[in-house]
Amino acid sequence: MDIYMVGGAVRDALLGLPVQDHDWVVVGATPDELTALGYLPVGKDFPVFLHPQTREEYALARTERNTARGYRGFAIHAAPDVTLEEDLARRDLTINSIAAPARPKMADAGFEPDLGALIDPHGGQRDIQDKVLRHVTDAFREDPVRILRLARFAARFADFGVAPETLALMREMVAHGEVDALVAERVWQELGRGLMEGTPSRMFAVLRDCGALQHLLPEVEKLWGVPQRPEYHPEVDTGVHLMMVLDMAAHLNASLPVRFACLVHDLGKGTTPAELLPRHIGHEERSVRLLKGLCARLRVPTDCRELAEVVAREHGNIHRSAEFGAAALVRLLERCDAFRKPQRLDEILLACECDARGRLGFQDTAYPQRRRLAQALQAAQSVVTASIAEAAQAAGLSGPKIGEMIHAARVQAVQAWIAGPASQADTAPSA
Repeated sequence: MDIYMVGGAVRDALLGLPVQDHDWVVVGATPDELTALGYLPVGKDFPVFLHPQTREEYALARTERNTARGYRGFAIHAAPDVTLEEDLARRDLTINSIAAPARPKMADAGFEPDLGALIDPHGGQRDIQDKVLRHVTDAFREDPVRILRLARFAARFADFGVAPETLALMREMVAHGEVDALVAERVWQELGRGLMEGTPSRMFAVLRDCGALQHLLPEVEKLWGVPQRPEYHPEVDTGVHLMMVLDMAAHLNASLPVRFACLVHDLGKGTTPAELLPRHIGHEERSVRLLKGLCARLRVPTDCRELAEVVAREHGNIHRSAEFGAAALVRLLERCDAFRKPQRLDEILLACECDARGRLGFQDTAYPQRRRLAQALQAAQSVVTASIAEAAQAAGLSGPKIGEMIHAARVQAVQAWIAGPASQADTAPSA
């Protein structure tokens, strides 16, 4: 029985990056042999075991064969006669197909890799040095999820390019309809992970280059070639602006719901009638309608969908909110559901800041609307709603009338804040 560290753990170690998870493969063993050594079986689709002390995962060497179109099932063969080279050959990219022999740790239980004795049959070390994302074998075509995985790695390693032969293979897979057979859950899983990488725009650049974006997110693909409003740089179209917004979200360490909102908040601009260009009048309503369809198709989680809908509908009003008086500010806060979900308001405002700063010449500008709306909410929250409700009920009022009184009190509180010195420093033109 031989043990090797494989995959991303070896890759990241060679890149000088922190190794988050150690992936181990066991060659020449059976499930019964590992169980007898105290390993705990946990794999559902193929034999994976937890080390009795470290609880790290150890998988038996295996081969895979696609049994249905798209990502709908693989025949797994895991047996003592499967070699390390066969296991490495089933992997997606050469940079992920390097193995390091394991040796027992001296100080405690478990193993450590010998990075001085690497097994690299597919040239992964060379591709790491040359910064190239390259498929291992033609078996890459059996799993269209690998197109998304490669695009995600491009977002993580932004200075890596895609090998020409790999890009050609991906285009061929798209042309043959392989990405059309992907299940929604896998598409969302990879998109979500890619959005959380350091340069998410690279993921979409790769998906566009191979033609997959048109099949997976046609609403997003339509944004390229659509002009921006005339006050912005005319040479930067809406698609390019979108990529700048996503990278700004990564720069500001935004959460996944914020990044998803940044991706879909302007979808309506891709369907703007010619007579409404380049002002994109009414694109907010079109964006909400399109993103609802996209979210249903990809089964996007509720927190991402709900935040995206608010941002799509209100981002224009939030950009212009420096011009709003107290009544308009309170109505905007109410539409954002800020009184019930005050923490979510900051995510809404962060997405709008990313939109405002994701433009040429605006990357380093301030976004005072974010602070102003947060302070307006704080002023409105100073209203003691329970006291108003009690007084109204004592006067025989109920229902909508109480809501109107609370709304009026909030407007009055925000008006007092606007008139005070604290708000004056935050007044600035809209982005």
